Amino acid sequence: MNPIPQLTPHLKQLRLSGILDSLEVRNKQAVQQKLAYTDFLALLIEDEIARREQRKLAARQRRAGINTQKTLESYDFTFNPQVNQTQIMDLATCRYLEEKAPVLIVGPCGTGKSHLAQALGHIAVRRGYDTLFSTHSKLLSQLASARAVGTYDRKLKALAQADLLIIDDFGLKPMRPGHDEDFHDIIVERYERKSTIITSNLDFSEWNEAFHNKLLGVATLDRLMHGAYQVVLDGKSYRSPRKKSIPCRGEA
Repeated sequence: MNPIPQLTPHLKQLRLSGILDSLEVRNKQAVQQKLAYTDFLALLIEDEIARREQRKLAARQRRAGINTQKTLESYDFTFNPQVNQTQIMDLATCRYLEEKAPVLIVGPCGTGKSHLAQALGHIAVRRGYDTLFSTHSKLLSQLASARAVGTYDRKLKALAQADLLIIDDFGLKPMRPGHDEDFHDIIVERYERKSTIITSNLDFSEWNEAFHNKLLGVATLDRLMHGAYQVVLDGKSYRSPRKKSIPCRGEA
């Protein structure tokens, strides 16, 4: 007699319907290996826990908004040998998250700043940390929109509570009046409470130039730089231009 039709409504009521995915296979395994009832039950419970953890991981990955291809495994350390691989691997332990410390990554265009930031984000997601990724300009636009519709406090709270916030391309565009105040609010709320990763094409000495209000910039950067891990990338660009093709005869 097949017990699955009888078990199905009960498992759904208990929100354990995922067990149905492996019940038949585990039942055959139990019969073949003559498992004790408790061992059979343990296998089903382990399967359910694994399914739930996988769903949580998938949900964290969706919320993070990170490029799924930008992992540490896919980062080519041999392309620019001067990259401090030891420092990057130390960051990959997520110790900075436990310390609530910022990570600041600077370097010229195309040297892999965004890739490394997202790779660290992937590791954080896999470790169970809620992570959010956004470009600097997009983040400020979202905050400005939230202010316009009266949801600024709620948006700021969500940004403040994320275990890891990754802000890409800081200072790529100068901040307009009001934007630097919003950015200051984010940094203040996260200071010594949560970790923030920021990438920038600007040298650290140039960061204050991105602020419309220079005094506010000093106050913001003072918090960002305090206890921060600083990663400086240099070398060739991964975005090397393609060789110009030679036109065929008759082409203009």
